[in-house]
Amino acid sequence: MSTFTSLQLLLEQYLKKKYINPAANSIFSLFVHRDPDSVSFCVLGTDEEFECDIALQIHFTLIQSFCFDNDISIVRVSDTQRLAEIVGGDKVEQLEDAHCVLITNPVDGSWEDPALEKLHLFCEESRRLNDWLPEINLPGR
Repeated sequence: MSTFTSLQLLLEQYLKKKYINPAANSIFSLFVHRDPDSVSFCVLGTDEEFECDIALQIHFTLIQSFCFDNDISIVRVSDTQRLAEIVGGDKVEQLEDAHCVLITNPVDGSWEDPALEKLHLFCEESRRLNDWLPEINLPGR
């Protein structure tokens, strides 16, 4: 299973179970009001058009710092529209901000998922190679 396939499978499975929280603006409220241990994985989505958006870059820096400080695996994807399609499904038009997607841990402890484990290993291997924010390419449909 490829890294992209693992990410897509994880996002689709956890979306159905309501363990996904998209939108960078709501991320800070999640971090502030919840225990960081409730967050399992973070996906940052960026496009070339947003590279000059200073506010978004500051947002990303704060999110990355929080994730690094709390041992939350984090990846970057280069196609926010495709990310929105994956996590938004039928409601992709309603999903204004797919720049950051958090995957939270289920309360019942059933978060030991093979796709999630593969992504954690991908992040760990990338960090060993000094790639602190690895990128996963999201191919179109």
